[in-house]
Amino acid sequence: MTDLQQAVPRTTADPRRWWALVVLAASLLVVVMDMTILNVALPEMAADLGLGSVAQLWVVDAYALALAGLLVPVTALGDRWGRKRMLLTGYAAFAVGSVAILWADSAASVIAIRALLGVGGAMVMPSTLSLIRSVFADPRERTLALSIWGATAALGVAVGPVVGGALLQSFSWHAAFLVNVPLMVVAIAAAAWLLRENRSRVPGRIDAPGVLLSAGGLTAVVYAAKQLGKHGPSLPTLVLLAAGVAALAAFVRIALASDRPMLDVRLFGGRVLRAGVVAALASSAAMAAVLFVGSQWLQLVEGWSPLESGLGLLPLAVGAMVASPFAPAAAARTSPRAVLSGGLLVLSAGLALLAVVPATYPWIAVAFAVVGLGTSALGLGSALIMGAATDDQAGSAAAVEEITYELGAVLGITFLGSLVGAVYRASLSDGVGAAARESVAGAAGGPWAAEAGDAFLTAFAAVGAVGALLTALAAYAVWRLVPADLTLDDAQH
Repeated sequence: MTDLQQAVPRTTADPRRWWALVVLAASLLVVVMDMTILNVALPEMAADLGLGSVAQLWVVDAYALALAGLLVPVTALGDRWGRKRMLLTGYAAFAVGSVAILWADSAASVIAIRALLGVGGAMVMPSTLSLIRSVFADPRERTLALSIWGATAALGVAVGPVVGGALLQSFSWHAAFLVNVPLMVVAIAAAAWLLRENRSRVPGRIDAPGVLLSAGGLTAVVYAAKQLGKHGPSLPTLVLLAAGVAALAAFVRIALASDRPMLDVRLFGGRVLRAGVVAALASSAAMAAVLFVGSQWLQLVEGWSPLESGLGLLPLAVGAMVASPFAPAAAARTSPRAVLSGGLLVLSAGLALLAVVPATYPWIAVAFAVVGLGTSALGLGSALIMGAATDDQAGSAAAVEEITYELGAVLGITFLGSLVGAVYRASLSDGVGAAARESVAGAAGGPWAAEAGDAFLTAFAAVGAVGALLTALAAYAVWRLVPADLTLDDAQH
């Protein structure tokens, strides 16, 4: 079979499609875990390599910045070169970067390795979505597959700290990277055997201005948002944010004027796709904020170890894993609008529970589980985004979805994380020392530890209350955007 024949969309079901999904979901699990596993390994790494605070920030941020900046051009290249080839190249980049950690002996080398892993992530994540779009021809099967994909992403975020903590109990911090190598080798072999090549028959033009504007704009926006969350507003950060937004606006203008754009931004003209974007943005922001603040509460207030806190966050993933497979069936019996809006309302209810339940772990675990149940509709949102595109537009739709997830996570931590800091400091009395006022970590073991813990609980509740309001508004927006008579079959090209 020639590459051209392989690239033509098929109408018959691929007999190996569910095994292909296993490979795609498992590799996604590894990539998403890598985003969070470093948080556990970072203290030991910093001590071993003598990393300063600035270097540590760059080690953490290099991955996200490389991934965000390269999503659009790499996805467009995959449309032209082949999505399977791009996926396999991403696996290889992950394996090479993970092995290279054995020779890392400085901040610069670790940052470069993290950036290489981000490049691999930019190759893998949208490729998995595009290939699911092509492998599953039946709309309902595709929706189930994307629901499993979404649940796997949620599982990876929650499991990363658990795996990292378990590895660090027996091995050095290098194990947090080396664990990727055998998994990626297996993924390369399985994907090469199970997956068929797929590419767009009308790929977008990859032009230098478009690459510079999309990569530069997204990188600038993500970095500026991270800086806002860490240090608050400042003139350089606001200027960088404005420059990033301006670059993205210029990229959109170029794309609209092109008959073969690198990213088909005309997809945003569809109400259903916009609803999927709203749902993905709200779910990603809420999950990231709850993981970020919940982990701090478990470790800094409750005194749990990193491994214990990782286990304590698992109800988030369990809720998503349990409910995600049922979302497509529920949408078929009722409507995509009811399930997607209802999922966001459940997410809102889980966040509201964080604001009102007693601050003890059994109750917080229940709230975590409800939040996880609410994110189970995320896969349905993915189905709406991917279904709004033709097979030729699958790369653009996948890039849109991944950008939405990335921005959602960054915005959730930036703005809800900033809310934690503001409420925490406002809840402290005037006599609290400077270190304790700066963060709850600075109060650990000191005379203000109890007051700082109470203040952080107040801030945690505030995040739940504000998050509940925002996700309820997102549910309303989705309800208005999705037609009442839309079915799963109607939502798919």
